[in-house]
Amino acid sequence: MTETTYRVPGISCGHCKSAIETEVGALAGIESVVVDIDAKQVAVVGSASDDAVRAAIVEAGYEADPAA
Repeated sequence: MTETTYRVPGISCGHCKSAIETEVGALAGIESVVVDIDAKQVAVVGSASDDAVRAAIVEAGYEADPAA
């Protein structure tokens, strides 16, 4: 399993958190999704591809960049 953190500048509330957790969590191979609203980051643990995770975040309505 790999852990990857994404910077998602559009996160601002609980609805954002829930939407991202639902979309990313539905991907095959995802072990956990942790959304930090204050840091505007999403930490993902699992075997899903980077492209699939980014696509799920976009599907939830947000843009994702690799965390610095």
